[in-house]
Amino acid sequence: MRWDALFTDMEAQFAEGGKLALEGEISERARVEAASVALADRLRGGLGNLVAVHLVCGRTFEGRLSHAGADALVLDEGQHQVMVPYAAVARYAGLGRTSEAEPSQVRRRIGLAHALRGLARDRAAVAVILRHVPVKDSGLTGVIDRVGSDFVDLALVSQGEARRAAQVRLVTTIPFESLGAIRSRRGAEM
Repeated sequence: MRWDALFTDMEAQFAEGGKLALEGEISERARVEAASVALADRLRGGLGNLVAVHLVCGRTFEGRLSHAGADALVLDEGQHQVMVPYAAVARYAGLGRTSEAEPSQVRRRIGLAHALRGLARDRAAVAVILRHVPVKDSGLTGVIDRVGSDFVDLALVSQGEARRAAQVRLVTTIPFESLGAIRSRRGAEM
């Protein structure tokens, strides 16, 4: 009889040890999985959410997260869209708890330079906010002339002016690492 109790007790201990080992393995796998999630995947999981993006310079943009690319996101805010390089962001609010991997190899490689080249091709009026410039500065207004591998040339024109040689006050070159945000109006001038 005592042997039965001993074996029953040992069996219960082994079962509990196995349960604890399984729970530990599940927890470890969850930690490993969470550690492998990239920021772009985390942002992609928040597509459609109202998000606040707080930049390093102190400025905040709020809008519906409509795109999360390789190295930049796009927020829809009323009549404007704002493209923000991930490197310019101090923190995000409103993402939710999910993440989603990008299944397309092609879309995974589309980055900031590709999007800027699209704006340059369309001759879209943009406002460029620099990464380390204080909030009170409204940024640079103009049209993107050229996009290199790690810089953009911006032709500065007065707000509402078309990009014509006579209206260009200055062409300024901005390294990608200095970009805080690029704001454009949907289907119209700035």
